[in-house]
Amino acid sequence: MATGKAHGRAEILALEAGAHALAERMPELMLSAQRIAQTVAHGIHGRRQPGPGETFWQFRQYQSGDATSLIDWRRSASSSHVYIREREWEAAHTVWLWPDLSPSMSFQSTLSATSKVDRTLILTLALAELLVRGGERVGLIGITQATASRRAVAKLAEAIVAHETEPALASGLPPRAKLSRFSGVILISDFLDAPETIAERLSLIAGHGVTGHLVQVFDPAEETLPFEGRLEFIESEGGERWIADRVETLRSDYQAKLARHRAELVALTRRLGWSFLVHHTDRPASEPLLSLIALLQQGVTGRGYRSGAGA
Repeated sequence: MATGKAHGRAEILALEAGAHALAERMPELMLSAQRIAQTVAHGIHGRRQPGPGETFWQFRQYQSGDATSLIDWRRSASSSHVYIREREWEAAHTVWLWPDLSPSMSFQSTLSATSKVDRTLILTLALAELLVRGGERVGLIGITQATASRRAVAKLAEAIVAHETEPALASGLPPRAKLSRFSGVILISDFLDAPETIAERLSLIAGHGVTGHLVQVFDPAEETLPFEGRLEFIESEGGERWIADRVETLRSDYQAKLARHRAELVALTRRLGWSFLVHHTDRPASEPLLSLIALLQQGVTGRGYRSGAGA
């Protein structure tokens, strides 16, 4: 029995009719991502700190031991105190993003107002917005170069539309990639491929001190199998069909198999020193964003990202 790759006939009709045009949806997805990023930005603390760099950060009062060359004479002249001009520490890190656009991600049940793929894209774009605001470089694994440009989100959106059907985005697994040491990756998918296949790919990516964060996106119906009676299941990535006469009798076995699959993913990420989150599409997108930003902030050192927290 499949875990979440197969879905009820009534809820897979959209898949049989063909995928929605991503290019048409992308402007709305970008707006949603920007709104969510703005909301989340109010709930997090920035990582700005003084240090070597060119960007002005703040004035502070002169202290014994400060170099006189740092004194801002214009600011000091308007006050009874002597002030120095601090610059912002500029040590951007690179965070690689990967949204899974494979067919299983198009699933949407009546229990959720959004499909898995649209929620995945919103999370990806909102993360890019937040990371660039924080001074980081972002890119799509196997698709784009990393950038800290103010247009980074638009560039990522354009690249996703241009490459949506290519294996790098649509195969269900992140591309084989050897990333620079101490960079980070955030992978967003339903992660329903065989655990050993996922392990092989993630181990390759993690091979050079790369820190990773997995977000497993599920429709609530995939989590609980809430159906009753006779139901036809259609595999979204192969078209195979199977009819269950009393689907409710499968629920306990289905949930047990799903739990075993997820436990293997958790064990894998812990071996790699990565983190693992589960997000359901009927929950606010801000929830995994806040968790991810917190993990990234906790894992930053002077050299790069450390391992994030476990699941």
